[in-house]
Amino acid sequence: MEGTGIGVWGVPLAIFAGAIRVSTPFIFVSLGEAITERSGRINLGLEGTLVFGAMTAYAVAVITGSPTLGVLAAMVAGAIFGLIHGWICKFPKVNDIAIGIAMMQFGLGMAFFLGKSFIQPVAPKLPSIALGGWSSTPQIQAALNINVLFFIGAALALFLFWAFKNTRIGLILRVVGDSTDAARAMGIHPDRVRLLATAAGGSLAAIGGAYLSLYYPGSWNEGISSGQGLMAVALVIFARWNPIGCFLAALLFGGAGALGPALQSVGVTQGYYLFYAAPYVLTLVILIATSSPTRSLAGAPGALSLTK
Repeated sequence: MEGTGIGVWGVPLAIFAGAIRVSTPFIFVSLGEAITERSGRINLGLEGTLVFGAMTAYAVAVITGSPTLGVLAAMVAGAIFGLIHGWICKFPKVNDIAIGIAMMQFGLGMAFFLGKSFIQPVAPKLPSIALGGWSSTPQIQAALNINVLFFIGAALALFLFWAFKNTRIGLILRVVGDSTDAARAMGIHPDRVRLLATAAGGSLAAIGGAYLSLYYPGSWNEGISSGQGLMAVALVIFARWNPIGCFLAALLFGGAGALGPALQSVGVTQGYYLFYAAPYVLTLVILIATSSPTRSLAGAPGALSLTK
């Protein structure tokens, strides 16, 4: 504790800073999955999209010297993955979950194959905003050095919360997600809406990947994700398909993920590594707590319960 220079505040400060850093990919992946699931489709392939987005962003940033172009390239790649997933799922008797798993493996394989030559080069990092200039304590300055994507994710969560309730697009998305037959009766094409929703979800998930490779941890390697794309699906369920809930749940997951490094940073050298499993334990607890054989989840889109 003494080594931090800020006494007992070392651990909560480290968890706060870590929660912001670790939560940012969760924010984008969960918001993307919320859009997709609101349309009545589940996409388990976002883990592959996340990793491929990380590789794409890093490669483009290395080649062009621009991390912004890297993020935009990742968004395009994620949208393409979403379009492929959505196009395949429109065929009769095709199961969303099976296609998602196949797309996850495809994305991982393509990222590892195409990204081998970009493991060594160093890409420019995404910018961050320094909010700790008022303090002379280095730990506080570091904790309040926040990447711009975190603020974009927070604003996006607020916008989606409003858009789902107050826009025509949000209404169409909710109608398609709740009842395919009702959507067709209103002259809406459910497959087209779900195709676009899956593409939008993939694009946002790829932003989360770009954050991983271009800011934190800020490198490209084959183990960069650690299952964050899959955990985001549980996060969306926990948040009850509410974008603001997704943002808050992402902070919770981020705080759990930051617990191990926070303990290590203040000199805890024995057993701290067990806390690295906290996000995965939290995922299991959430899935168990929210599952029931007798009742449906509050807020769940009706079409998600249908099997093809």
